[in-house]
Amino acid sequence: MMKQYIEEAEKALLHTYNRYQVVLDHGEGVYLYDIEGKRYLDFVSGIAVFALGYHYRDYDDALKAQIDKLLHTSNYYYNVPAIEAAKKIKKISGMDRVFFTNSGAEAIEGAVKTARKYAYLKDGRTDHEIIAMNHSFHGRTMGALSVTGTPKYREPFEPMIGNIRFAEMNDIESVKALVNDRTCAILFETVQGEGGIYPAQESFLQEIRHICDENDILLMLDEIQCGMGRTGYYYAWQKYGVKPDVMTSAKALGGGVPVGAFMMTEKVGASSLAAGDHGTTYGGNPFAAAAVCKMIDLFEENDILSHVREIAPYLEEKLDLLVAKYDYIETRRGSGLMQGLACRGEVGEIIKKAMEKGLILINAGASIIRLVPPLIITREHVDEMIGILDECLAETV
Repeated sequence: MMKQYIEEAEKALLHTYNRYQVVLDHGEGVYLYDIEGKRYLDFVSGIAVFALGYHYRDYDDALKAQIDKLLHTSNYYYNVPAIEAAKKIKKISGMDRVFFTNSGAEAIEGAVKTARKYAYLKDGRTDHEIIAMNHSFHGRTMGALSVTGTPKYREPFEPMIGNIRFAEMNDIESVKALVNDRTCAILFETVQGEGGIYPAQESFLQEIRHICDENDILLMLDEIQCGMGRTGYYYAWQKYGVKPDVMTSAKALGGGVPVGAFMMTEKVGASSLAAGDHGTTYGGNPFAAAAVCKMIDLFEENDILSHVREIAPYLEEKLDLLVAKYDYIETRRGSGLMQGLACRGEVGEIIKKAMEKGLILINAGASIIRLVPPLIITREHVDEMIGILDECLAETV
């Protein structure tokens, strides 16, 4: 049955993914099951999406209730779930204005437009520049690709949108060298994901904030993967208290329902996008907004942030033991439940073996094993993961 479905998929779907040879069917807690009934411990969570795991009853019930009321209206009208979701996002993020999107890439698109409109209203010029970071990843739409600092993603689709400059993450001098009177924004992931699980250093964040304040440049933080509790804070920047002017969120924001958002301070909101500048048909529809509301409620009711801060050190400790055991692993890096094992060679075979043994992992670049499990994992789940990964390493390296 599995083979038949995969063959049918290969005939019907555009070949833009190198998929693992498994057809998933359902989930329960932190486990996924394929259509033949095999169980997998999931340390990917839909790429940092399923923060509360699978089939979380209160979440499911909230979405079923919204289906019975209203799925979609368009943004020509108000709807209560979107209003409530915006209020809750403002509370957990400390931002003032919210625009709902359908994805993280769309949130980045909106953030880029916000920066350019903000600068345009100041001086009427259209030659403003955005500084982004090398090795970053912000999405695959044309605007998001333009600020993605990994050439292999951009080159087949050039020319990109213009006036994007790339600095080095955590190298403040490389940023200073690019700042000029045309710079309108500095954009980066608070913890780089696809680029190799690199957290921004506190001093780097602080100095960027200072540069932006001095020059009326917008600090824009991409919290699409590292946000919504992944690091033990709702948003990773909150650990350091370095607040952005604009930020993006998605993935775990909806817990599995496609929804994203970009947020901004009142100052930026009052002097950037206005009626007619930006829009979306589906963004912030009642169904997606109900998912956001319930996710935030469940985070608070179950004190998810405290749980992440409690379990993350145990995960780090166990991963560090693997680093010490295998010369093949160079180092561990990350923050909270967003961790990466940087290896001396490609990790594809290790990830394949792990899946065969019932553990789902992914990479971040060719040589990094990425771990972004549901935020509800326990020590027992960490131990189970480590046991399987240890076996795979022993058999492969």
